[in-house]
Amino acid sequence: MVLANPTGTMTAQAANSDSWSTADSAALYGIDRWGDPYFSVGPRGHVIVQPRGERGGSLDLVELVKELQGRDLSLPQLIRFDDILEDRLERLHAAFERAITQYGYAGRYQGVFPVKCNQQRHVVEQLVESGRRWHFGLEAGSKAELLIALSLLDDPEALLICNGYKDIRYIETAILARRLGRRPVLVIEQADEVERIISASRELGAAPYIGIRARLSTRSTGRWGSSVGERAKFGLSIPDLLATVEALRQAGLLEDLRLLHFHVGSQINDIAVLKDALQEAGQIYVELTRLGAPMGYLDVGGGLGIDYDGSRTATAASTNYSLQNYANDVVATIRECCEPHGVTVPTLVSESGRAIASHFSVLVFDVLGAGALPGAVPAAAEQEPLILRNLRDTHAGLMALADDDAQLPERLQEAWNDALKFKEDALAAFRLGYLSLPQRAVAEQLTWACCQAIAARLQRMPTDTALPEEIQALPAALAGTYYANLSVFRSAPDTWAIDQLFPILPIHRLGEKPARLGSFADLTCDSDGKFARFIDPVGRSGRGQAKPLLELHALRPGEPYWIGLFLGGAYQEVMGNLHNLFGSTNAVHIRLGESGRYRIDHVVRGDTNAEVLQAMEHDPQLLLERLRLASEAAIGRGSLAIGDARRLMAHLRASLEQTTYLQDGSGETAAL
Repeated sequence: MVLANPTGTMTAQAANSDSWSTADSAALYGIDRWGDPYFSVGPRGHVIVQPRGERGGSLDLVELVKELQGRDLSLPQLIRFDDILEDRLERLHAAFERAITQYGYAGRYQGVFPVKCNQQRHVVEQLVESGRRWHFGLEAGSKAELLIALSLLDDPEALLICNGYKDIRYIETAILARRLGRRPVLVIEQADEVERIISASRELGAAPYIGIRARLSTRSTGRWGSSVGERAKFGLSIPDLLATVEALRQAGLLEDLRLLHFHVGSQINDIAVLKDALQEAGQIYVELTRLGAPMGYLDVGGGLGIDYDGSRTATAASTNYSLQNYANDVVATIRECCEPHGVTVPTLVSESGRAIASHFSVLVFDVLGAGALPGAVPAAAEQEPLILRNLRDTHAGLMALADDDAQLPERLQEAWNDALKFKEDALAAFRLGYLSLPQRAVAEQLTWACCQAIAARLQRMPTDTALPEEIQALPAALAGTYYANLSVFRSAPDTWAIDQLFPILPIHRLGEKPARLGSFADLTCDSDGKFARFIDPVGRSGRGQAKPLLELHALRPGEPYWIGLFLGGAYQEVMGNLHNLFGSTNAVHIRLGESGRYRIDHVVRGDTNAEVLQAMEHDPQLLLERLRLASEAAIGRGSLAIGDARRLMAHLRASLEQTTYLQDGSGETAAL
């Protein structure tokens, strides 16, 4: 348990600052668990990135950020490591190849990437190129995503899985794409799609490859547990599935039914859920072959989770299985379903977007400042009210306590209770007009001075001392707020929408004990714009827990303080919004080069103020003209000097071309 004084200083229950090491920081923030094998802490106290994992090569993240700033790429920065993206693909395929060999599986694995996970052009292009050797494909869930996939996926053996709602144009596009040399599979997810597919096939004299999504009875767990089962949004019930098979038979299209698809939710945290689903889907696959469908592919959908918090538990931010466990269970279970019935095992397909894309990007943002509660003892005034004298007496009593007092915890508890009571008395007196505003301020300062005195005592107490609950709750009441130069709604919307946990930590000063506790507030004018849940690798209640405060460092005047958000490469960019008109951040694609260097493959500049205004149908030039006319009117009234008007218009023009984030520039290039 860690306690803090009013300035957020951690107690002696944390390691002594003189003995603090980078290994302590790695354990504190869990980077030695969730970061493996891509992120670690270097000897300089900087986060180190190993984009190729154990294959070698590393980059100092702090030095990289500084050099990117030198290229006029201001913070916040989204840094995408394309080597990590390729490494994730390699690990996924290697896991399935090992499982196929181990279990003597007569089929193969062929994955696809769900475009909805990250539709950014350079990301999808990189995946297609890196996955070419495995005939890695794409999954589209809308017409726009279908257009992306058709334009990029030129490998005739790569699968193009067509999911989502499908109108006649979507269906005809997929049918004609087969003639183009692509391998689209139209997955029937709603019963009313069957007739449209049959009608379009007759009209064009051609048919697509067809798949069926089964609505399994298997229930999932965790955040997406309600998205599957009998009331799932997509998928055919068993009666609808049989009716679809018969309709395809009557239309002469049963020969084109090649794939069975199912999905049991995103971020599956418990491997037992997947095993049950695989058994059910495996038997459905066998029955479809008995009904005369040639089949050949079984798509296990998405859901392959990642370990956000490093706990390796069946909790929302983790998984109780490894990538190899996942591949083994898929391969072994489908083999066990097919072989006893003499059914040829299918090519296994997965849509593992989160597991592929999460690790490859890091969001780095700067801290603009920090707020803390006052703790200084104000000088006494003549004839102070009794309430203020009581608070002064309480503080004096705390300062007089002996460290060897056997009843010290109880006395601290009593003093804290007194301080809170006197503070409440002061508030009541103020509301009734018996206390002035300056006197109320003194009461608050004295209350927090009492907290500071208690915290100082706690620092000197043995770590195994039993403490009252009210004293244990002090850190939450006394922690500071760090003001972050980013928008949560733009860059990490899942933290707000679904309480997703992402690893967040300073990317430097990790050889120094963090002496404060705090949370982050973003730039938006919204109380939900904050990071106030953090992974707790060393929590009292076991692994897989969250904590409301993060161990941080005191800010140094003139020096930057840089924070990294990790494992956010899936969904965050594509689901971010323009709340308060904060747009996309600067983004770069990094590749390892020779001799420990790197190259920048792509630079994607963040949205300017003009661009986000245009997105909301405002004309930037019209806005400028309106303000120019207002300036002329003010000059005419004599309330605005011509020089000031010129400066105002210059600021406005410059702002339109700048990123939407703050660019004060102070301390950005200071030594770290």
